[in-house]
Amino acid sequence: MSQRIRFTLPQAEIPAAWYNLLADLPEPLPPPLHPATRQPVTPDMLTAIFPENLVQQEISSERWIEIPEPVREIYALWRPTPLLRAVRLEKALQTPAHIYYKYEGVSPAGSHKPNTAVAQAFYNRQAGTRRLATETGAGQWGSSLAFACRLFGLECVVYMVKVSFQQKPYRKLLMQTWGATVHASPSDQTEYGRRVLREDPNCPGSLGIAISEAIEDTVKHPGTKYSLGSVLNHVCLHQTVIGQEALKQMEMAGEEPDVVIACVGGGSNFAGLAFPFVHRKLTEKKQTRIVAVEPTACASLTKGELRYDFGDTAEMTPLLMMYTLGHKFIPPKIHAGGLRYHGMAPLVSHLKKLNLIEAVAYPQTRVFEAAVLFARTEGIVPAPEPSHAIAAAVDEAIRAREEGKPRVILFNLCGHGLLDLSAYDQYLSGQMKDTDNGNSQTES
Repeated sequence: MSQRIRFTLPQAEIPAAWYNLLADLPEPLPPPLHPATRQPVTPDMLTAIFPENLVQQEISSERWIEIPEPVREIYALWRPTPLLRAVRLEKALQTPAHIYYKYEGVSPAGSHKPNTAVAQAFYNRQAGTRRLATETGAGQWGSSLAFACRLFGLECVVYMVKVSFQQKPYRKLLMQTWGATVHASPSDQTEYGRRVLREDPNCPGSLGIAISEAIEDTVKHPGTKYSLGSVLNHVCLHQTVIGQEALKQMEMAGEEPDVVIACVGGGSNFAGLAFPFVHRKLTEKKQTRIVAVEPTACASLTKGELRYDFGDTAEMTPLLMMYTLGHKFIPPKIHAGGLRYHGMAPLVSHLKKLNLIEAVAYPQTRVFEAAVLFARTEGIVPAPEPSHAIAAAVDEAIRAREEGKPRVILFNLCGHGLLDLSAYDQYLSGQMKDTDNGNSQTES
């Protein structure tokens, strides 16, 4: 068997509802706290930056939340996404393991991010919002929101982390093609951005800084709301279409995953694949291992503390109970810009606390070694972010070979890397360096 095996679902199988993990948690999620009073945040406090309909999703405990038909119609541009078996990769590794991947790079923006961008743009348009402000790291989220805003007639402004703005110019151009305004963060567009630049004119930026700028922009411009591409409950909720489809596709394949793997930065693509499998662990007592993979340069789950912390650098957001490296932490300039976030989604953090998921971390040279192997066997050039999941899947497959024990591996290939080729150039030319303290994987 030498060719790729593909499992596709008809468009009628696009999920009709999002899965809400809050309904099944064995322990309640600690509430967000007001940044000034340190008291639990009430829904009306969140409506300053989010529309009320999304605030209601953020706090909902309903297990299934219906997907509006206009959103499902747009999903049909790329959903259901394919599940593929990586037969050539298996052969190269000489492993008895079966390796499957869910490929989200077929969306118009090339990643999983439109799953929530389209939903958020829809609900904002429904609420009368005219303009959305956001941040982006590698640009996958910013380009997805630009795409969604174009579909629903909303203005879009994006604060893009400066190091990614410089490393990934074509992501910026993609956003601009869809009509968004893009600023390198820290920028001169906000008071906070100007303050950061005064203190450090060469600051490479961080997602925490860009979030602060986007929130400041939101509160200062009438008709504007803030849109976030990861971390919060409603964002994780929208991504669960990935895992729901994968469950059906694994049934088509006639196999049950022993281990489910996804990269993790803020938590959105991990949640999308993993949460429906967590649902089965909680309700059907399935023993599936679920592994989150992060960069050693920004390893909140494996090196951070579980505590209340701000989601942004300027301390404007509510405090969230999450694994964090500290909201002032500015990660090294790794190429996986989408994983350069100091904290972790509260829901993902809660699962780690309850030992329902595992976490591992890898340095970027090891990640790109796995990415190139995948590209040379499967033909798809992966984005740096999901290449972390590929590295972990490769190690799982090697262990299966060494132990002589077959296993079924499923990972999320959440985006292609065709706009990340400068990173591949740096790796292939031998110029890429690891910018963290450890060159071996860290487990927790």
